[in-house]
Parts: sequence; C-alpha cells; structure tokens
Amino acid sequence: MSAFNQSILEINGIRLSVAAQGAGPLVLLLHGFPESSHAWRHQLAALSAAGFHAVAPDLRGYGASDSPLNPQQYTSLDIVGDLVGILDALGEAEAVVVGNDWGATIAWQAAQLRPDRFRAVAALGVPMMGRAPMAPSRLFPLSEQAWFYTHYFSQAGLAENEFGRDVAATLRKIYFWASGEAGPRDGRTPNPFGLVAREAGLLDALPDPGALPNWLDGADFDAFVSAFTASGFRGGLNYYRNLDRNWDLQAAFNGMLVQVPALYLVGEHDPGLAMPGMRDIIDAMPKLVPDLRDSLVIPSAGHWLQQEAPDQVNAALIEFLRQL
Repeated sequence: MSAFNQSILEINGIRLSVAAQGAGPLVLLLHGFPESSHAWRHQLAALSAAGFHAVAPDLRGYGASDSPLNPQQYTSLDIVGDLVGILDALGEAEAVVVGNDWGATIAWQAAQLRPDRFRAVAALGVPMMGRAPMAPSRLFPLSEQAWFYTHYFSQAGLAENEFGRDVAATLRKIYFWASGEAGPRDGRTPNPFGLVAREAGLLDALPDPGALPNWLDGADFDAFVSAFTASGFRGGLNYYRNLDRNWDLQAAFNGMLVQVPALYLVGEHDPGLAMPGMRDIIDAMPKLVPDLRDSLVIPSAGHWLQQEAPDQVNAALIEFLRQL
C-alpha cells in the first residue's frame, strides 16, 4: 500500500496542509473535532485503490494548517471557501465531498451552496438539518448548574486551557467516550457532547479508560496527540464560537435544498443519536435532500465512524461513488 502524500496549498491567504493519495475523480474528506486529516487514513488508501483521487485537508485551525487568530474567520462559509480554493489549487472543476462531525456540517453546506463544484455529498454522523427556529445560544440548555457543551466551548480560553493541560488524556477520554466502545447511550453512559457542570470541566465527567479503544492503535493516536500538541485546540473550538454567526448567515439560503446525490451514515452508538429529536431529523432528511440515495446505521459503531468501522464505511462510500 503506497502511503499518502502530504503537501501545503496556499488558499484564501492561509496555508492548508493536505494529505492525498491516488488518481481519478476527486473525493474531498473533511474531519471533525477533535481530529485531523489523519482520521481518514483508512479511506485514503481504499479510495485510491478503487480509482479515486482522495484528498484530506487539515481544516483551518487544525494540524499543520494555519490557524487565523481572529475567531470570526471560522464560519461555515469561510471553510466552504477553503474547499472551493482547494479545488482551484488542484485544477479540479468538481469533487465529491465527504465529512464527519463538523466536516459533515461543512460538506452539507458545500453541496447546498455550490452544487456546480460539489457534485455529490456523503455525511457521517451529522444529518442535513433545516435552519433552527432560533440561534443555537438560545436553543441549547443552559442553567446556573450546567451548560450544554457548545456553550462551554464558546467561552474564550476555557476549554482550550482544560484540553491543553494533558493532550493525550483529553483525546483518550473524548475518543473513547464518543465511540461505540462506550456502549449504548442509555443516559448513564458518560458523553463528551452533553451537559457540562459549571464548577467543573468537560473532562471531569469522563473517566479515563486507561487504554485506547480497539479501533485506534498507538502510532495513530500519537499522530493526533502530536497534531494537537503543535496546534492547540483554539482553532477547532473557534468553529463552535461561530454557531450563532452561522445561524445568522444561513438566513440568506434558508429553504435551499441539497440537490446533488447524497449518502448518510451514522454509528448505532453515536452520542448524537441520543439528542432529543435527532432520529426525527434523520427520518425527515429526504425533504431537504431529495436525492438521498441511502441512510445507513452502522452496528456497534460510535461517533468516529470512518475510524471505528472503516470496512463498512469504505464499502458504502465506494458503492455510492461508483453509482454517480
């Protein structure tokens, strides 16, 4: 198996690090938080072997890519602009865009806004959703005792200081407790993406599993630890600091459908499925995504779907890509 190539592209006044492998139609792979392009190592190889040009960037704020200081430079539209810039830098007219977690949110918006450049979309974990009735800061729970993790992440300096104290312990806890190995989401399972006690941090409620989950070996874990030791967590957290701004900007394209072919995959034990109303949103997706080809639940897997269940994800992706 040939390894992927790492290179730097100059896009929109910043430098983005991209991992690429293979030749053929372009497939753009977008990671989530807290991840990097390394999250797609299994897909880079499989897509390359299947005859595709697979490209996984470290999104702005992550890994070896630049991390602008101004938190306002991390809206979804900024990131979609980076994706258009990647296509331009590679001399490609169009691509299929694939994303997990935040990458899925960005992938949906890229396909919604620029169907001329993104000819199909595959999303892992996060379904396509209509614009919420109110800004996220008013929508998500907040009390004197606890706040939803997005509120916690939105406070400048708070989460990055907690997460940066011991990068390996931070990632070990978040990766394990959001994965399928944490088991069914029964309300008692610790959840990194739930309520955070005001007098504590997010990590205090997550017991240290002591070992890595079975889907993540030591060398791959070290690659993530190195990436966040170098970059810090501020860039990734800045995406959350734009949730209300993204909602404001969405008003301009409210009601637009995703018209391109689409695929949706979610892990059976993804903590996102435990959020109230999430299954209804997934069931209602064809109203927003009329060419949704399939919506699949991957047994036993959790939030880091392409890492936890690479064989199933690769098979579904390649089948979808070959149908296009």
